[in-house]
Amino acid sequence: MIEWRDEGVLIAARAHGESSMIIEVFTPTQGRHAGVVRGGGSRKMAATLQPGTQISVHWKARLNEHLGSFTVEPVRSRAASVLGDRLALSGLGAVCALLSQSLPEREKHEGLYQRTVRLFDLFGNSDLWPLAYLQWEMALLEELGYGLDLSACAVRGVNEDLAFVSPKSGRAVSAHGAGEWASRLLPLVPVMKGEGDASNAEIAKALGTTGYFIENRVFGDGGRSVPVARNRLIEAIARLD
Repeated sequence: MIEWRDEGVLIAARAHGESSMIIEVFTPTQGRHAGVVRGGGSRKMAATLQPGTQISVHWKARLNEHLGSFTVEPVRSRAASVLGDRLALSGLGAVCALLSQSLPEREKHEGLYQRTVRLFDLFGNSDLWPLAYLQWEMALLEELGYGLDLSACAVRGVNEDLAFVSPKSGRAVSAHGAGEWASRLLPLVPVMKGEGDASNAEIAKALGTTGYFIENRVFGDGGRSVPVARNRLIEAIARLD
């Protein structure tokens, strides 16, 4: 028998048979990991098996390659911070969907896990979390090997007047270095470098740039599509201003 224990966040759940659920959790030591919760379809377990819930899990399987089963104990519910706030609920849904559909299974991503937990804990503060979500998407790209290099212009090597991002390399390009190619480049919004006011309009514009790489790099192979939950969130943020 193979087993492990950890604490993590629930990112996906679906019915399995008459009374069980297959859930996916994201933990600091096991990454994205799936398993069956016996009796998970009961009313008693409904509140616990909600996306974003912090849970303690004990996984067991006869062989490591098996799906295995989870014993689950609630640690902290985040329902109170998002219920009644449609934007926060959209944000939580987008994060869970991106994690579930982009992370390789059973691959450790401890830094991204810690950042995810901090973001979840901000969903009750609408003045802070949209910017934190942008930073989280940039961290997700970095973790998956598609990080943006915004340190200097890819053409001229300078770190001044950076205005664009190359869709091919993910590197910054200055306004002068862009020249006649400017219309083919993606906008480099100052908040992506930690500069300027983080208005919702600027955040939405920046998410258009990160979204290009999410769509074409993370989900570009195998006919996969960006989660609808993410698209809805960006549209909602853009409407805020």
